[in-house]
Amino acid sequence: MMRKPIIAGNWKMFKTFEEAIQFVDAVQDKLPTNDKVDAVVCAPALYLPTLVQVASESELAIGAQTMHFENEGAFTGEISPAQLASVDVDYVILGHSERREYYNETDEAINKKVAAALAHNIVPIICCGETLEEREAGTTEQKVAGQIKAALAGFDAQQVEHMVIAYEPIWAIGTGKTATADDANQVCGAIRAVIEELYNAETANAVRIQYGGSVKPDNIQELLTKEHIDGAFSGWSKLTARILLNIIGGGQQMPKKPVALIILDGFAFRDETFGNAVAQANKPNFDRYWSQYPHATLTAAEKLLDYLTAKWGI
Repeated sequence: MMRKPIIAGNWKMFKTFEEAIQFVDAVQDKLPTNDKVDAVVCAPALYLPTLVQVASESELAIGAQTMHFENEGAFTGEISPAQLASVDVDYVILGHSERREYYNETDEAINKKVAAALAHNIVPIICCGETLEEREAGTTEQKVAGQIKAALAGFDAQQVEHMVIAYEPIWAIGTGKTATADDANQVCGAIRAVIEELYNAETANAVRIQYGGSVKPDNIQELLTKEHIDGAFSGWSKLTARILLNIIGGGQQMPKKPVALIILDGFAFRDETFGNAVAQANKPNFDRYWSQYPHATLTAAEKLLDYLTAKWGI
């Protein structure tokens, strides 16, 4: 199942009001259409109404970084789901590791926030991830599974299909370190397996799962070639408009199936010789160029007819 990628930039507590406007102005007219990729900026609450207006004619969606689960009340400094909905916010980050650590957000509170977001037609981006100690102890999947099960408790399959999950290993946040694409895919696959266990395969295959943790333009394409990674969740102090655009550009829908290259060069039906392009396709120089396109797979055969017959029965 081809899931549309979603790239979300989390500004955290960075950018002045002027810088925020400049960022959105620089991004909004250069985005791919949202049939290829969903692009989201999650900004400080103070800027949300203005940014929604500035981006209203573009493909850029605006999200909040957190919210309370109550619609109103004596909660000084908080922002409610009703308030976010009143200014047409599209997404909200819930359960970010910094909120869990610094503001003592619990799994129970996050579950309530997910319910409140859905009640106001705001898409929750539910964060999960392990510490370095948990990773080294081999309990990553156990930790993440517990967070996901707690966040999704009480919701039906139809509700879950419209959620976004962001796997962000805590040890990789803002450190410059990142899990390998294979490691990230393994954990995202484990998350998908938990959803299938709770609901069914159809629901699991519909949910989009992002990877976060020092995502940059030079690693986004490799990450998105993986089966279970459907986007990026990028939040760091140097997240400029240019960097986000490069990440979004790399995050457009890419094939996750092998691509066969058939070369016809006049020697294709001969045994391999120096001048045969099929023979040359596996030479180191060609391999070096091909490595720039990790979403594709190169296959060569001794004879083109043998190749076509073996691969496709032609």
